Amino acid sequence: MKITSLGVNGINPYNKQPVNVKPKEAKTSVTDKIEISTTAKALSTSLNYSTDRAQKVQKLKEEIQSGEYKVDAHKVAEDLLNYYRK
Repeated sequence: MKITSLGVNGINPYNKQPVNVKPKEAKTSVTDKIEISTTAKALSTSLNYSTDRAQKVQKLKEEIQSGEYKVDAHKVAEDLLNYYRK
């Protein structure tokens, strides 16, 4: 038995499908806009914080080396209690 496909060989169902082409829209000019969040603004002030922190650390180092630095035990204990109570 021989099965043949008569007249089907030259048909491509994808060849003649309608193509939906949207007309080109007029180009609109787009401008860039930058918005800086309040968090980013706060972080930008951290540069001053870094230098202040470095100065404070340097001062503490000098006090420790000279023997002038004294630890306030009451303040340390109070801060520890506050930390663990949270």
